[in-house]
Amino acid sequence: MIPITSFAGQTVAVFGLGGSGVASCRALKAGGAEVVAGDDSAERLAQAAREGFITADLRTVSWENFAALILTPGVPLTHPRPHWTVEMARKAGIEVIGDIELFCRERRLHAPGAPFIAITGTNGKSTTTALTAHLMREAGFDAQMGGNIGTAILSLAPPAPQRVYVIEMSSYQIDLTPSLDPSVGILLNVTEDHIDRHGSIEHYAEVKERLVVGVPRGGTAIVGVDDDFSTKAARAAEDTGKHVVRVSVQRALDDGVFLDGERIVRGAAGGTAKLVDLNGIGSLRGRHNAQNAACAASAALALGVPFDVVQRGLASFPGLAHRMEQVGQKGEVLFVNDSKGTNADAAARALSSFTNIYWIAGGKPKTGGIESLREFFPRIRKAYLIGEAAQEFSRTLEGVPQEISGTLDEAVPHAARDAAASGGHAVVLLSPACASFDQFPNFEVRGDYFRKLVLALGGVAPVKP
Repeated sequence: MIPITSFAGQTVAVFGLGGSGVASCRALKAGGAEVVAGDDSAERLAQAAREGFITADLRTVSWENFAALILTPGVPLTHPRPHWTVEMARKAGIEVIGDIELFCRERRLHAPGAPFIAITGTNGKSTTTALTAHLMREAGFDAQMGGNIGTAILSLAPPAPQRVYVIEMSSYQIDLTPSLDPSVGILLNVTEDHIDRHGSIEHYAEVKERLVVGVPRGGTAIVGVDDDFSTKAARAAEDTGKHVVRVSVQRALDDGVFLDGERIVRGAAGGTAKLVDLNGIGSLRGRHNAQNAACAASAALALGVPFDVVQRGLASFPGLAHRMEQVGQKGEVLFVNDSKGTNADAAARALSSFTNIYWIAGGKPKTGGIESLREFFPRIRKAYLIGEAAQEFSRTLEGVPQEISGTLDEAVPHAARDAAASGGHAVVLLSPACASFDQFPNFEVRGDYFRKLVLALGGVAPVKP
């Protein structure tokens, strides 16, 4: 745990008692602050009270003595309208911040030299975060990984000079971190998402941009420049005097890092130099993972990790569950769990990575469906459609061999049977292009169930990274 001493002797309101909210309460109390905790859930309030925190309906208390409101990222800060706690805090003239802001202040107070890598992007940030932490550990660092990826940042070990923090940040978390100052900031990409919470794609992109603009002089901003919003962010960071490493997997760069075949190279005056080679690394298959690898490798190199250590770390990276996860192989059939592919853009990344695909898709549909995936239809040998979106997807996939499986229980054995009968290398791919909420609580449960069904087939061997 990281005790938060910057509010010692003061009273702080915390709203939202999920994982990060409870971690904030514990850290503030350990640092000498008095905490008044609130939540809309009576069960969460009762649990906080059992831990010894003061709990209250924050609508009924005076805000005059609060020094700050610590807001959980899941609570609206601006759109569709500010949460009532935000309005009360502003009326009282106190700041509204999040747990990563508390970390930033504590780091500056006690270990400003501790390397801090912050990672954001619409897609790929979890894989890049896990890969970056893996590379730093491969180099012998004490790499603390957390943030949006699962472990609340204040549950990590306290800042120390040789301790590296690798933190995934959502746009919500960036919005609550006004003094964000990572040693290395990574912006992977910006595509339309979370508009309900930011009002417009432009505001969403501007929030993302803050992460790389916040890098201090002497640090490194690493920016994927394959979309217009991220290209603008790279210019903004450069205009404020930051060292910017541009990354592309779509084109060569005269000054930057780009994909050349299966090699990641650096372009500069006089030619190119190889950084790392992705050939044969199954856990980093696909152009989207090449971007993740290029950004993670660039971050490790910026912090002095040798090239050979970075290459070794890439080769040993096991990948993340539910993100192009290689569940196993049976004969010449590879089973891939990409349950995190909850929209068409994410599914496109998976579909572009394989040929001879036996595709399991469907769930709770999202706006736009799978019309944008038409260019990948020739790769699909057969589709197995599940959930609420099955009929809609079936119409879009007219001309592609398909069946309405309805559930994973039907889709997995049918896809496995047909892939095995094809007589060549094939992949059974779960990349639903849909949310899971019609049949599963979340994409993790959906992916776990897919994995269980695959392993139940028998004769499925593990796949090495």
